[in-house]
Amino acid sequence: MFREMGHETIEAADGKEALAQLQAGSGIGLIMLDWNMPNMDGMQLLEALESEGTSIQKPIVVLVSTENQMEKILHAISKGASEYIMKPFTREILEEKLAILGIKSGSHA
Repeated sequence: MFREMGHETIEAADGKEALAQLQAGSGIGLIMLDWNMPNMDGMQLLEALESEGTSIQKPIVVLVSTENQMEKILHAISKGASEYIMKPFTREILEEKLAILGIKSGSHA
């Protein structure tokens, strides 16, 4: 969906790979972060980003999951997630969330 919308994308297989890309200074401005991943899940990545302090640029994080318990969603937001999208989602829902975050089609994501 991101590519169809004109965004440049980088993929990571899990949270550890995503963290390594962020630490390498890849200029990532937005992460679509799956809650459930192998090796390092979404919450673990949020906690790792929080513990990095100011040593890396913090991207906007949209958590993506089937998880719908409000307390878990609020916990993710308290750890640095900016928005939350329930799976499955449509392009329209994605565009709406990106608009809320001030991200327009064709920008670096």
